[in-house]
This record gives sequence, structure tokens and C-alpha cells, in this order.
Amino acid sequence: MKKRIALALVTWLSTFSAGAQILQPAQWAFAVSKSEVDVGDQTELVFTAVIDPDWYVYSSDLDPDLGPLPTTFAFKPNDTYQLVGKMKPVGTKKKYEALWDGEIIYFTGKAEFRQTVKVLKPDPVIEGTYEYQACTEKDGRCIPLDGEFKFDRIVVRPGGKILPAKDGRPDGSASATAPATKPAPSAPLTPADEAGESAAAAGTPAPGVSAPAPVATTAEEGGGSLAGFLLWAFGAGLLSLLTPCVYPMIPFTVSYFTNQSGSRAKGILNALLYGFSIIAIYTAIGLLFSGLFGIDSANAFSTHWLPNLLFFAILVVFGLSFLGLFEIVLPGSLATKADIQSERGGGYGIFFMALTLAVVSFSCTAPIAGQLLILSSQGEKFRAALGMMAYSSAFAIPFTLFAIFPSWLKSLPKSGGWLNSVKVVLGFLELALAMKFLSNADQVYHWGLLDRDVFLAIWIVLFALVGFYLLGKLRLPHDSELKSVGVPRLVLAIGAFSFVVYLMPGLFGAPLKPLAGLLPPQTTQDFDLSAARYATASQPGGPRSGEPVDKPKYADFLKVPHGLPGFFDYREGLAYAKKVGKPVFLDFTGHGCVNCREMEARVWSEPPVLSRLRNDYVVVSLYVDEKRELPASEWYTSPYDNRLKKTIGAQNFDLQLTRFRANAQPYYRLLDSDGNDLLPQAIGYEPDAAKFAAFLDRGKSTFSNRIAQR
Repeated sequence: MKKRIALALVTWLSTFSAGAQILQPAQWAFAVSKSEVDVGDQTELVFTAVIDPDWYVYSSDLDPDLGPLPTTFAFKPNDTYQLVGKMKPVGTKKKYEALWDGEIIYFTGKAEFRQTVKVLKPDPVIEGTYEYQACTEKDGRCIPLDGEFKFDRIVVRPGGKILPAKDGRPDGSASATAPATKPAPSAPLTPADEAGESAAAAGTPAPGVSAPAPVATTAEEGGGSLAGFLLWAFGAGLLSLLTPCVYPMIPFTVSYFTNQSGSRAKGILNALLYGFSIIAIYTAIGLLFSGLFGIDSANAFSTHWLPNLLFFAILVVFGLSFLGLFEIVLPGSLATKADIQSERGGGYGIFFMALTLAVVSFSCTAPIAGQLLILSSQGEKFRAALGMMAYSSAFAIPFTLFAIFPSWLKSLPKSGGWLNSVKVVLGFLELALAMKFLSNADQVYHWGLLDRDVFLAIWIVLFALVGFYLLGKLRLPHDSELKSVGVPRLVLAIGAFSFVVYLMPGLFGAPLKPLAGLLPPQTTQDFDLSAARYATASQPGGPRSGEPVDKPKYADFLKVPHGLPGFFDYREGLAYAKKVGKPVFLDFTGHGCVNCREMEARVWSEPPVLSRLRNDYVVVSLYVDEKRELPASEWYTSPYDNRLKKTIGAQNFDLQLTRFRANAQPYYRLLDSDGNDLLPQAIGYEPDAAKFAAFLDRGKSTFSNRIAQR
């Protein structure tokens, strides 16, 4: 029973952290060991799952009472076949798992299951469903998944005798497998597909291969991994402590608990209650924000001009506030009322002491916590609540610890002008981050206000000002005179100026790969010395071998990075691929996609990848957040959500959802010139250029084999 409770807890936590993302960590394929048999012969059904890196799948022979969900297969009974023996897993691994207090059996990389069947009649049809659980040790997620299989291409040689099924059952046994849930329906055709496209191009699987369950890469998950975001939020809480509104409150609060509690035990209890109250207050704010701006609004927040400009304005206001232009304060009556309630004593009074701290410190904490909430709006549904919990934990722990160990206060640096310096530096950082939100709107709507070189120029100036400020060459309101520069300030100034020096080559086209996700695309840069290098990299046939003669649709405002020739319309790209006899590299991307920019800068730019994209494929980049409206004659209502699709981005995103059952970017598929999948799996965010090049090579090899078989 305890293990079942633990399993439920793990599944609940996994769902909580994954939010509304559609994940499919394993891609299934099905084959038979002998495709041509006589009636009465036996053959093996081979079930193969290619498992994503960092994920694992439990085996079918795992003890179901242990806790995790084993892989199970349920066969639909009929009189054309009979199961022989049990399902046999091949290539399993074993290890002791403390959580389940037992040995688990699992697969990584690839899972294989084999089931022997006896053919009883000609034209046997063997179908059913499967269930499995995929988990990752990266962040503890576990996902229960299911699908269906069908083997209907087993050829039975004529002249054989029809055999009866044992006891009227295909398996002849009374053993049962776990019931499988109904699989998702296959993807419907959309107007984005050509009227005469084959069933495979519309998402229908080839004979004998099951339709894949809904999948999506996790490359673009808002602000990155949840663990990284929570770590960032915790660090933001520590920074909040070092502001003039909060830091001086520490000794005041500690003195209250040491002098008013009466005993050390009660003081410790009150300090713990005070810390939990701080966490509860800020987490409640995060829950409220999650309810208002959950995962359903993520796409709008990342692409629509209104929220991006709103966030830009908020961060600019916060930044100017930290620089000393004005102070953001809540009405004084709120602090007064909270302070009066705090005098009532007991747990009630301590809670209102925490609320008083939150209100009084608002002018310093609001810009930092507000930035955290803004970033969380583009992630999981409860990302804001979890972020505020991490933020307030870092905020609350020092107050609690110093109340428990008051002697530690002697080691704290005294309050002084350095606290205002922290605020000012944070103000510059707020202004730098604000540029990212303005850039998001600018890229989606093609305003041309903040191209890459302009963005870099602003950042260079801002971080240079940080360096001069830390050296005392720049004084702002509320700053005290700096008589000498301490070692910490000097080290930080060196860091600021070093960052400026690093940014400067970007003005001339240097890729600045670590910052690729934050900067506007390199295609927006007016002066790019690297363009010639990319255009000629690994080009035996000339710098633009295979470039289309006619200008592709939308090429006047959309660009493929690194000077690659390409298309921005699915049907146009397929038509050209058929004309030149090349496979298609289908790139689902977005203007506001951070990981898309990073992939283009870090991976596409590598010669092994760039040469393959240029020479071996027709690149088709489909922007899912492009707001340009199409002519009314091209509008259609999607069968996926029954909504009218008017824009380029809406139709591209609808194609990704209906055809490939994926909703995250970057998302890369390899197709032949008829629109059929070359590989059963896609690839998303993959920073290893060698693996990405190998992915392209597998697709090219499959394409060459298909051409040779025609």
C-alpha cells in the first residue's frame, strides 16, 4: 500500500512539474521475424521502442507489486492466431531502487519485446494495445503512456490447413494484462496538406506500423528547465536580502524574537512560524498569478505584442526605480493596518509581522519578484507559484536562522552605501532584460526597431555603465561618496567590462553562441562579416548550390539563418524538393523561441551540420508565431480545435499539431519529396552537433534507399 501511495505521489509530482506539456519519450515500431509463413507456423512479433536520452522505460517482467508500472500488452482475441508463451523482453537492465525497496528492471536507449505467435488461418490480423511508464532521472518525471499496434501483413503461403484456436481463445491462457486506455485518434487532414497527397503525408502510418501517440519535444519550455528556474528564483530571493529595504530589517526582527518570546524554545518556534508565513504570503501571490496567466496563455505571452510591450514597460519602470528616479511603494495605510494586526501576538500576530515586512519592503522586492513572475508566465501552469515559493524560501531562511542563532548577527556586514549599489546594479540588469521583451514583439511583427546590432549596442552601453558605476566614476541619487574601491567591487567591475568586450565582436557578426537565445536572430543584423563564411562553408558546388531560382513566398520578411536557401511555405517547399530530388528538412520554429535561436547559432552553424543542410536537404522553416494575415481565400477552420486559421503562424502551428501531434519548438522532421516521414522520430533541442549531423545522415540514407527501390 505504501508503495502505491509513493507511486501516486511521484506521478502527481511529475504531472505538477510538467504542466500541460505533451511528452512522448519513446517512439514505437513493430515488425515480424518471418513475414511469410504456412498455417501452423510460428513467428515472432517484435515490439521496439526507441527511448529518448535521459529517459527509461520499465520492462514487462517487472514485479507489478513493486510499485512502478510495468510495460503490458493486451491482444484482441480472434481465431486467426494463437499466442505461444509469454512476452519476452530483450536487453533489460537491473538495479536496486531505494524508493521502491526492490530491484527494478528497465530499458534505456532502446527497448525490445518479442512475442511468439502461431498462425491458425490465412490473412491473420493481430492487434491490440500497450501501456508503459517512462521516467527520467533528470527531474524525476514519470509519465504513463499507451498506444495501439497492428500486424496485418503476415503473408500465409497457400495450401495450408486451417487450425482451430485453443479453447476458442487466441492465447489459450487465462492470464490477463492490464487494460489499455483508448489511444488517441490519428491526425486529421488539414487544408495545409495537398489534396492529392498520400495517406502517409497526412499522418497515416504505413501498413503494419501503428500510428504514433501524440508527441512533442520539450525544447521550448518557457524559461528553460523547471529546476534551473527554481534555482534562479532562489538566487533572486538572496539578492532581495541585499537591498536597503530588507537588509536592515534582519537585526530588528531577530531582536523581537529573542527579546519578546520569553524562552529560546518559543523564540525558535516563532521564528519558524515567521519564515513559513513569509513563504505562504509570496506563494499565494504566485498562485494568484498562475490562475490569471497559466500555461494556456504561454503562446500569447511569448508572441503577442501587448503582453511583451507591457512587460517591457514594467521592467523599465522597475529598473528606473532601482536607479533612484522614484520609489514604488504601496499605500502607507496597508503597512499601518498590517503593523497594528501584528501587535495582537501569537501566530496571528507573527503572520501579520511577515505581511508587514512584505509591504514595507515592496519598493525593493517588487522589481525582483515582478521579474520572476513575468518570466514564469511562459512556463508550466504552476511555475509562478513554485518560483515564488523558491524566492520566498531564500528570503525567509536567513530571517529564521538569525532568529534561532542570534550570535551570527555579529558576522553580518553593517548596513551602508553598498546596499544602494546593489539596487543600482540590479536596476541596470532590469533594463537589459527589458530589451528581450521588446525584441520578442519586434521580431514577430517585423517593426524593425530592435535588430541584433541595435540590441547589442544597448547592452554594451548598459554593462559599460555598470562597470563605471562600480568603479565610482558614476554617481546616482542616494549614493554615498566612494572614497576607495574594494576588492569585491573591483572584481565585479572587471566582470562587467569583460562582458562588454565579449559583446563587441557581435556588432560585426560574431555569433556569441552562449547568448543566442537572448539576442535577436543574426539575420536581422545589417553588417555581418560572418555571412560570407557561412555562405561558402563546405560548398564544393558554389556558395548557393541548389538555391531556388524564384524567390520563395514570404522571403521578403522571413529569413533562414547563415545564408541558407530555403522556403517558408510547406507546399512550396515540397514542390521544390520533388523538382530537385532532395529530402525536406522541416523546421518548426518561432520568432520568440529562445532554444530555436540557440540551435541555429550553436548547432546549425557547425560545418558538419551546415554543409548537410545546404547540400543534402531543402530547408523549410515554418514560423508558428508569424502574425502576418493571409488572404481570406486561404483561411480555413481547423478540425483540431474548430477555429478559423487566418495567419501564417496559426496555419503552421495547426500543421504541427494535426500532422505531427507536437506543440513545442524547435521541432525538426525529415520528409521525402512526397511528404512522407523518413524517420519515425523527430528531434528537438539537441545541442550536440555530431548527434544532429547523424540524424540528418540517417534521413538522407533512408531517402536514398527509397529512391533506389523505385
